[in-house]
Amino acid sequence: MKKINYSGYRFPPEIIQQAVWLYLRFSLSFRDVEDLLAQRGITVSYETIRRWVNHFGPLIAADLRKRRPKPHTVWHLDEVYLKIDGRLVYLWRAVDAEGEVLDVLVQSRRSKQAALSLMRKLLRKYGFLPEIFVTDDLRSYGAAARDLGIQGRHRTGRWRNNRAENSHQPTRRRECKMQGFKSAGSAQRFLSTHAAVYNTFNVQRHLTSASTHRALRASAMNTWWNVVAAA
Repeated sequence: MKKINYSGYRFPPEIIQQAVWLYLRFSLSFRDVEDLLAQRGITVSYETIRRWVNHFGPLIAADLRKRRPKPHTVWHLDEVYLKIDGRLVYLWRAVDAEGEVLDVLVQSRRSKQAALSLMRKLLRKYGFLPEIFVTDDLRSYGAAARDLGIQGRHRTGRWRNNRAENSHQPTRRRECKMQGFKSAGSAQRFLSTHAAVYNTFNVQRHLTSASTHRALRASAMNTWWNVVAAA
């Protein structure tokens, strides 16, 4: 994997890496990260942290995605509204049966074309058809599945899509902390980056023993440090 180049920045890579990790890993604002670093004797403005996240975040996310294993063959698709600059847009999200975020897509409409865009993006990205994809009762999904010729793999049901519906909770927490997204483009960039970091550190603590949890957490941190290592 290509290492990240930190040349030209006044602060050493270790401080940049820590600031980016804090912001993407936890529901913190840029000012919160500024205060946490200040408590450790590091004086850096929240605007500088914002620039670090905007520049290094997508690079880190792309490398994290390359290191993820092949997803489960059952996919869950769902959509939820976001309010950006006074207007409603829709966040379309796909997760697999284990809670891995497969992709997110911000669209202006809740239509067949939007559902098609998400499905085509998923198929191009992963290169295989899921055994089953589960959605709510929105008819746009069924119409998109017919266009793609995969309607036989489509399932709906009142409770069957809880996996996707619950996956919106981290986004809602971040949206609240950020006091909303400023544009559809910035929402797409942040949520794509956040999803990659979330997948890496989502070790599902409630399903494992303490020793297994510690091992998975250590593995996630090791992956992070390998990705952010300086060139």
